[in-house]
Parts: sequence; structure tokens; C-alpha cells
Amino acid sequence: MITPLAAAKAYASAQKGIGVGGPGDADGMPSLSAPAAGPPGGFGAILKSAMTDAMAASKHAEHQMAAQVAGRTELVDVVTAISAAEASLETVIAVRDQVISAYQEIMRMPI
Repeated sequence: MITPLAAAKAYASAQKGIGVGGPGDADGMPSLSAPAAGPPGGFGAILKSAMTDAMAASKHAEHQMAAQVAGRTELVDVVTAISAAEASLETVIAVRDQVISAYQEIMRMPI
């Protein structure tokens, strides 16, 4: 089992690895071109992969919506793509909430 301290460190390294809150990050959005810090199969790589997948699902849903407006696809394809994007985003948010909760628990620990 991962300890809260290890989770917090992994989350911090994942943020650095994807460029969240970095000096050149004017809009606050992650820069997914930067490599994730840590071991290749580590928590940071998993988090980066999940975020990349969520963004790809969102872009696919946008393309499906545009295709529906142009009459090139069925409505069911649009609804399916939006549902997949929503599920992917909810998963990333749930992981983020758990990591924040672990960090807050660590901060409450006496030294």
C-alpha cells in the first residue's frame, strides 16, 4: 500500500513533470510535452497517462460534435464520445481528490 507521504511526493513530481504551475505556464494548463519525473512505471507516469487520455477523449468528443453539426455522424456517436470524456475526467478528478486528501492528512501529522 502506498503511504500518504509517498502519494504526496508522487503527486508533486507528477505536477512538475507535466508542467503544472511552472514558470512558463501562463494559462495554468498542463504542458504534456514535458516528461514525467520518477521511474517509468511510477505514479507520475500513470497520472500523466490518465490526464493525456482524458484530454484525448475530450478532443474526440469535440470532433464528434463538430461532425454532427456538419451531418457526418450520428447523434449516438456524439453522446458516446461525450460520456467517455466525462468518465475519464471524473476518474482524474477522483484521483486528484484522493491525493489532496492524503496531502492534507500529512500536513495534520505532528512533527
